[in-house]
Amino acid sequence: MDGGSGGYRCSCKDGYKGNPYLSPGCIDIDECEDPNLNDCDGNATCTNTPGSFNCSCNPHYFGDGRSDGHGCNPDQASQISVIKLSLGFIIGFVSLLIGVIWIYSCINRRKLIKLREQYFQQNGGLLMKQKISSIDGTSAESSKIFTAEELKKATNNYAEDRILGRGGYGVVYKGILQDQRIVAIKKSKVMDANQVEQFIHELLIVTQVNHRNVVKLLGCCFESEVPELVYEYIPNGTLFEHIHKTLSRLTLENRLRIAAEAAGALSYLHSAASIPIIHRDVKSTNILLDGNYVAKMADFGASRLVPFDQTQVTTLVQGTLGYLDPEYFHTGQLNEKSDVYSFGVVLPELLTGKKPICLERTPGEKNLASYFLASMKENRLFQVLEPRVVKEGTLEQIQAIAELVKRCLYVKSEERPTMKEVAMELESLRKYRKDPWVNQQSHEESESLLSDEAPTDLYALSIGPSTGDISGQYSFGSSTTFPLSKSFY
Repeated sequence: MDGGSGGYRCSCKDGYKGNPYLSPGCIDIDECEDPNLNDCDGNATCTNTPGSFNCSCNPHYFGDGRSDGHGCNPDQASQISVIKLSLGFIIGFVSLLIGVIWIYSCINRRKLIKLREQYFQQNGGLLMKQKISSIDGTSAESSKIFTAEELKKATNNYAEDRILGRGGYGVVYKGILQDQRIVAIKKSKVMDANQVEQFIHELLIVTQVNHRNVVKLLGCCFESEVPELVYEYIPNGTLFEHIHKTLSRLTLENRLRIAAEAAGALSYLHSAASIPIIHRDVKSTNILLDGNYVAKMADFGASRLVPFDQTQVTTLVQGTLGYLDPEYFHTGQLNEKSDVYSFGVVLPELLTGKKPICLERTPGEKNLASYFLASMKENRLFQVLEPRVVKEGTLEQIQAIAELVKRCLYVKSEERPTMKEVAMELESLRKYRKDPWVNQQSHEESESLLSDEAPTDLYALSIGPSTGDISGQYSFGSSTTFPLSKSFY
């Protein structure tokens, strides 16, 4: 280059670098090695040339390859191929996943079916089917065998908010069947395999029990680990709840009606059923009230059948403290009079509104049966009765009920009345009417019956000495349901 003073100056051209005066002089710059020196598109390939570079688009792209120009754009055919490939991969993966899940669910379903078949056989489902088919006149409804899936749906997978109650023999759930019937589903505790045949035999008898005051067994399920029983749903809870809630609205007439209905149900079980059935756990929590407050005997989890040629059976002692027959407790010999004793505790519970066992009461009052009998003996019965009972009943009527209670609570079972006699007496007491002399009593005397200072000679004429032993000494310190660990033979 001419410097204007007769000389020149050398410099390397664009795309070259180095010292033009010294060897090797100007050398080519490889713009492709440094992204900052070329403007090739991301989808283009840079090719170095002497003093410059070229940009060429990669396969399936078109354009000038320059990022500051048209760049490199994918051709349509190539784009569609990529989309197809991606979709194919996704569909293939999803199909594979669905296939694995389906195979896994099929395996689990087969395992569940086999397990349910195993439980069905283990719990005596086949035996039950055979016995049902051999009985003429058994209605399909009364002997329905439900599937595990039906009961699972009915209870919303045994949700906690569907639990109606818990007992010594299992948990009871509220269920809604496919036909919208509301039922009570009892999920029993684990059952010994040795008891299956006896369980099926007894279950078969109970399915044929048909009495307006006995909770109807609609069917059963053998496909779960333990048998499940389906009963008609009773909406108004237990008698226990109505007796012991604050300000109970039960009139004396209603109390006597409920007692008579429950006694009639027990009488039916003892004598009118195809095979005599001893309930073995009679208590106010096992007497339910339907929509019209009609009594229904429930919970046959402890019940036992009595062969026609026997009057009693030997069993493990089971029942609820406070209601348990002391003779049965000591000997293990169960007979229908054991139910009579337990019912004899329900009656004072109805009359007094007090619980059978209460540790908060004084020692002499902890056991209601003993307390009630002692109050009769000491002529202070009216002091322990609910004021409403005293107000609504007549002197003779209440005396007659108390005498019935006393006879039911004899320690010796042979001295107790039968449930049929109890039911008949309660029915007659329901129809009891005040005698003229009662209506002529002064207002002051009526008031005294409600006071703490009731006359001491109220029973002088009607309550004489006992004709048998009374279980006044029988007392427990707990009110829990139990099976004793010892057996009697």
